[in-house]
Amino acid sequence: MTARGRRQPTHVLANASFRRLWTAMSVCSLGDWLNILALTALAGNLTQGDYRTQSLAVGGVFIAKMLPAVLLGPLAGAFADRFDRRVTMFSSDLARFAVVLSIPLIGSYQWIIVATILVECVNLFWVPAKDATVPNLVPKEQLESANQLNLLVTYGSAPIAAILFTALSVVGDVLKSAVPFLSGMDPTGPALVVNACAYLVSAFLIFTLRGIPKRDGAISTPSVLKQIVEGWRFVGGNRLVRGLIIGMLGAFAAGGAVVGVAKIYVGALGGGDAAYGVVFAAVFVGMALGMFFGLRLLRELSRRRLFGLAITVAGVVLVAIALVHNLVIVVMLTVLLGACAGIAWIIGYTLIGLEVEDSMRGRTFSFLQSTARVTLLFVVAAANPLAALFGAHALRLGDLVYQFDGSNLVLVIGGVLATVVGVLALRHMDDRKGVSLSEDLIAAVRGERPQSETAEQVPGLFVAFEGGEGSGKTTQSRLLAIWLRDQGFDVVQTREPGSTKVGMRLRAILLDAAERGLSARAEALLYAADRAEHVEKVIRPALYRGSLVISDRYVDSSLAYQGAGRALDPDDVSKVNAWATGGLVPHLTVLIDTPPEVGLTRLGGAADRIESEPLEFHERVRKEFRTLAAADPGRYLVVDGTLPPEQITRLIQDRVHEILPDPVPQESEDITGTMPAIRD
Repeated sequence: MTARGRRQPTHVLANASFRRLWTAMSVCSLGDWLNILALTALAGNLTQGDYRTQSLAVGGVFIAKMLPAVLLGPLAGAFADRFDRRVTMFSSDLARFAVVLSIPLIGSYQWIIVATILVECVNLFWVPAKDATVPNLVPKEQLESANQLNLLVTYGSAPIAAILFTALSVVGDVLKSAVPFLSGMDPTGPALVVNACAYLVSAFLIFTLRGIPKRDGAISTPSVLKQIVEGWRFVGGNRLVRGLIIGMLGAFAAGGAVVGVAKIYVGALGGGDAAYGVVFAAVFVGMALGMFFGLRLLRELSRRRLFGLAITVAGVVLVAIALVHNLVIVVMLTVLLGACAGIAWIIGYTLIGLEVEDSMRGRTFSFLQSTARVTLLFVVAAANPLAALFGAHALRLGDLVYQFDGSNLVLVIGGVLATVVGVLALRHMDDRKGVSLSEDLIAAVRGERPQSETAEQVPGLFVAFEGGEGSGKTTQSRLLAIWLRDQGFDVVQTREPGSTKVGMRLRAILLDAAERGLSARAEALLYAADRAEHVEKVIRPALYRGSLVISDRYVDSSLAYQGAGRALDPDDVSKVNAWATGGLVPHLTVLIDTPPEVGLTRLGGAADRIESEPLEFHERVRKEFRTLAAADPGRYLVVDGTLPPEQITRLIQDRVHEILPDPVPQESEDITGTMPAIRD
């Protein structure tokens, strides 16, 4: 193909049909968020005066909004399979337009509940039709980009809707005061009219959209409860994933408490519908800030630690929001709360993506989303009745009167719940045992690694090579040793297991393909025993005399192979090896990251006991190596093992050159000419 004939891949929005559908989705998403804000505000306004009644009224709207999706989702999806998708979405939009427009005209709480249920039932037809249409409008290679854009408008439209609701509420107040015949109008009226018009605009866009297939396979989904039961079977056995999901659901439950009582709480602080919109927007603005800037500000902090810390701080902030009776301070604290939630959510999703097998990842995320939906429903359903049951109370402390009502109690309970879950996540997932959290955090703010986790202060230099079977680490460690010797350094090249007399015997046991009955714990202890002898007899003496030690494997191999591969408790494996090595940490760890299906094909001869493990075992090992590297980027150099060997060698040499002791001997020509066969 000529250069002229090659074309850069076009952006997914260049597809006219998808662009029109995406625009309709954006308008609908904006309308959906406006609908939540306007209906909860209207319910609170209609029942104003009695705290308990108002709390129950707002809670009723949330329950009516979520209950159809939980109970009727699969049924609606099955019906949606039978109809033309364009007609389904067009008719649904017209129905939503008519129902929402009727709400401010009728203006009764009973009709709010009925209308909310009707709108959500219609949504159950619109959403599966939309989800089934997208893959038929864009090429398969652009489907991921299309889904990312859909996710962007789903959540990105929330702060826009909140700002728009705030402005429309001000307009409603002005119209109510300035126009006599509108004096009885609720301030949420303009927002509901705009909400209805959004659905009408979407209907027009869908009506003019051509090329939607009528039906192409089923689009129905399993029930939410079935997804939860099946999902737990996949994630329940993974300790880290289990901790991540519990932490994310705990944060979600605390957020549900805020959503449930926000309207009542803002009203108690003297704010109206506009203030409610500002607080709602503050949550999503904070989430965006946390997702984009939180990880950059604390890039040196362990992601597992940051996950638990973010949830803990969110809980403390939520308690502060409950106890502070100043609307301006509450808005600022709400931004901080949203930032913590954003950090925890994106870390959780990232770590789950790294930790879960590709074949199970979709089910895991489906389980998380379904469980989050049920959790939110339960919390919102319980929050407002609890607030109503507690009621409003005035605490007198001398001349000071402190108002503490049901919304304050719900927020305090939500904050305490999030704090407890965050502390448990910190203890459950901490991958830097023995390093003070405060010391770690201060170092991360400064952009440094904590002093207690830096390599031991010795005259020499310690470089460890890690990677899966057939990754090429043995070859690269040998080439690095040759390059350093040519520059005049005293280099000790070693390996694990088997670099001592005792180690050679242990290696024969550990790698003997006939030794299939060795238990996982015994294997971990034997590797630790070899490592203790290795450090005592080879590595530490060489470092103290100023030599450069290049080791083929070290502690991280046990964390990956016995911790993740054999599914042992990573804390136990870490403690045993820390004791075995006396806490000796390499100055640099080079990870040759090679997909197992590539590395295993490079092996020659009979496979040993570790090499003969199934592919799933080696996949877990690789993911744990990558997780360890992500948790400590300052100590790791991660190199793509599928690159040409000469390029890998150059990347390693460049990185090692930065940490060589001074003065550096005169460099000689690089040893990259003749490359031995890659074999581990």
